[in-house]
Amino acid sequence: MKASRKVFLLIGWLLSIVATIACGDKRHNVTSEGGDTLLFKYASLPHIVRYPQYTYVTIDNPWKKGSVLHRYVLVDKNQPLPDHLPAGTVIRTPIEKAVVFTSAHCQLMSWLNAEKQLTGVADLKYILVDFVKEGVNSGHIIDCGDGMNPVVEKIIDIQPDLLMVSPFENSGGYGRLEDIDIPLMECADYMENSALARAEWMKLYGLLWGKTVEADSLFGIVDSSYVALKQMAQQIPHKTSLLTEKLTGGTWYVPGGESSVGKLIIDAGGTYPWKDDRHSGSLAMTFETVLDKAGDSEVWLFNYYGSGSLTYNRLASEYDGYRQIKAFQKKSTWYVDTQNVPYFEEVSFRPDFLLREYMILLHPDLGLGELKYYAPVK
Repeated sequence: MKASRKVFLLIGWLLSIVATIACGDKRHNVTSEGGDTLLFKYASLPHIVRYPQYTYVTIDNPWKKGSVLHRYVLVDKNQPLPDHLPAGTVIRTPIEKAVVFTSAHCQLMSWLNAEKQLTGVADLKYILVDFVKEGVNSGHIIDCGDGMNPVVEKIIDIQPDLLMVSPFENSGGYGRLEDIDIPLMECADYMENSALARAEWMKLYGLLWGKTVEADSLFGIVDSSYVALKQMAQQIPHKTSLLTEKLTGGTWYVPGGESSVGKLIIDAGGTYPWKDDRHSGSLAMTFETVLDKAGDSEVWLFNYYGSGSLTYNRLASEYDGYRQIKAFQKKSTWYVDTQNVPYFEEVSFRPDFLLREYMILLHPDLGLGELKYYAPVK
């Protein structure tokens, strides 16, 4: 496994080059004349323009086309605050103390050598990142409680420079967190419609943490590794059919055809039953609908949060209808034990890891090594 991974990581030394050109964008509420625009290769939601005294960041609203989710003004904390700043939440950078609500961003901080800048987390029990657990045990990182109902008093005591949270459509806001005068970064990266687009948000986070060189370098590795794997997969004549997810509370949520997962399946040389669907989010389905559309899929993958190894009998005891799925019958069903495997922590910003995983499962003859996340249902 290590040897195979090194092959593709070595390809990644082709670093991504950030192009800077001046352009106008009325959505910024400020002219970009005199500023340098950081161009993204894949990401579509963030827009960044650097000016001599500050950097202006606009995040498009992924749920309402043509509107803005949030505007930020990044100002070097070693410089005085300029007069007449444009409208937006002011963030003094680089961030020295951050409270982070998502495990993926905690892991990214580790990869960008920004561990010391993490001082608080929410939903600790779901975070499988070693330095976070060690930091909480040592007292360097504070457990701020449930992400949906954090202990605001602990956050105030930390006096962080920034709160990093995941926005949701029609969430109704962030409650008391909006009243404590701490900048709130809405991390909408998960709403991008491709895996590489989401990963490219690390460039924005690198700006926040003072880790732009590290972020550009890591994304260059991710990009080139992903593209090399994708090109390999496209040469495979047989396209294996793949079904993902399973029932949750009586509903089966499948990734839309324009979602990052849906596109990643195609990039891995697979076929996806909903590839022609135009939604970038999840589709709510009944079991009967899924069985009719995807019951003949050759491989079935899903995430599982539970104790002990998962067996076919245990899976069927959850819902007997699973027995009708071809991949169940052919014993070609795989799962990620998200209680013990750092899947959610890693694949958001290392989609090349997940692409490799899919290719191993869809095309085992490629010889890409061992699996990192998935295990077979026994």
